[in-house]
Amino acid sequence: MKPRILIVDDDQGTLLSLSRAFALEGYTAITSSSAARALERLLEEPVDAILSDVVMPEMDGLEFLARVKQQAPEVPVILMSGQATVETAMKATHLGALDFVEKPIGLDRLLLTLRNALRLDHLQRENRELQRYWQDELALIGDSASMQALRRLIERAAPSDMPVLILGENGTGKELVARAVHDLSPRRAHPFVKMNCAAVPAELIESELFGHEKGAFSGAVTQRRGRFEQADSGTLFLDEIGDMAASMQAKLLRVLQDGEITRVGGTGVVKVNVRLISATNRDLDALLAEDRFREDLYYRINTVTIRTPPLREHAADVPALATHFIAAASRRNHWKPRRLASEAMDLLRQQPWKGNVRELRNVIERVLILSDADPISAADVRLALPASGPARGGALPVEGALRDLVDAYERELIKERLRSLGGHVTNAARSLGLERSHLYKKCRQLGIDIREGT
Repeated sequence: MKPRILIVDDDQGTLLSLSRAFALEGYTAITSSSAARALERLLEEPVDAILSDVVMPEMDGLEFLARVKQQAPEVPVILMSGQATVETAMKATHLGALDFVEKPIGLDRLLLTLRNALRLDHLQRENRELQRYWQDELALIGDSASMQALRRLIERAAPSDMPVLILGENGTGKELVARAVHDLSPRRAHPFVKMNCAAVPAELIESELFGHEKGAFSGAVTQRRGRFEQADSGTLFLDEIGDMAASMQAKLLRVLQDGEITRVGGTGVVKVNVRLISATNRDLDALLAEDRFREDLYYRINTVTIRTPPLREHAADVPALATHFIAAASRRNHWKPRRLASEAMDLLRQQPWKGNVRELRNVIERVLILSDADPISAADVRLALPASGPARGGALPVEGALRDLVDAYERELIKERLRSLGGHVTNAARSLGLERSHLYKKCRQLGIDIREGT
C-alpha cells in the first residue's frame, strides 16, 4: 500500500508541484489549502506523514502542529516555511515536529526527509507492536526460572535463520513461542504463516503447503499459492508436525534442502526463502524408533530445540497468568477490571492444570462471565473448574440460553456458600454482598431450599 502524505499549504502552486513530485515517487498525496480542513481530512482518513506550511491564514502551521499532536500524536509532521527563524524552528521542534525545511524547497532534500520520517515512523510502530506483543494477548507471562530460561532461549534463537523445533504438551504456548521467534527475528516485517498438520486431511496437505495449478484436481478452479509461497521471506510455522504422513515428510525434506517448491499439477519450480519453525506434542524419539518419522527430516528441523514447560512445573506463575488473563479479557469486553481474592488465587495455584495455560485461561474467562463478584472468591473459582459442580456430582451446563446458564451458576454458588457457612443465611448474604432479604428472594426464584445449607 502506498504511503499517504497530507500536504497543507495555502499556495495552490506548491500543492500541485509537491503532489506531482510525491506521486512520481510512489506516494499518495492528499492536499489541503487550509489547516482547519486538513484537521477534518485527518479525521476522515489516516495518513502516514504530514507536510505543512507554517505561514497560513486563520490557523498557522505551529497551531496546526499542536492540534495534530493532540488528534493523531503518532503521525510524523514536517514543517516548511519561507520565513524561517531559529526561534520558529525551535518552537516547532518543541511542539513535536520531526523536521523543519526552508522554502524554496529543494526536492531532493525534502524527499530524503520524508523517507527518513516514514522509516522512523515504521520503526517506532514496530517497536510498539513488539512491546504490545510481550505485554498483551501473546505475552509469555511469568518470572519463574523456567519462564526466564524460555525467554532467554527465544531471544538467542530469534536473530539466526536456523530451523526451530518446539516441543511441549498441548496448551503450553508453542504457537506463542513460534510467534515470538518470528517477531524478534530479522524476518519480522514479512509474513508469519501457520498450518496445523493434524488439521489438514492427508490428501490435501501437499496442496496446502505447495499450492496447485488450475485444473490440477477436481475443484481446483484457479491457481492457488501454498503456505510456502505465502511465507516467502518470512516464517512458516508447522504445528503438530509429528502427525505428518511419511510420504509428505519426504517432500517437505526436499523443499527444505533445495529451497524450491512445485505446485500440484505444475512443472515449473518456484524459489522460496522461508524460515521453518515446527512444533509437536508427540514424542519424536518414539516415532523415530517406530520408523514413523524420518530421521533425516528430524535433524533438518531441530537445529534449535525449545521446550515449553507444562504449567505444573512453574505453578508459581499462576497468579501472574491469572491476573494477566483477567486484564486482557476485561479490555477485550470493556468490563471493569476485577481481582482474585487470596483464597481464590491459592485454589488456582493448587490445581493440576492438565490443559496447562490454555485451561487456566478458559477457567478465568468462565469465572468472569458467570460471576460479578469483586474480589472473585474461591467459591466462584471452584464452580468454574472443570471438575466442579453440584454436590450430586454433576457439572454445570455448558450449553443453553445465557439466562439459564447464569441461573445455574448462581444456584450452585449460593448452595455452595450456604454449605461452606453451615447454613448461616446472614453470613452467606454478607459474603455474597447481598441483603439477607435479597438472598431469601434469590433462593425462592432459583428453587433453593434454604435448609440445604444446614
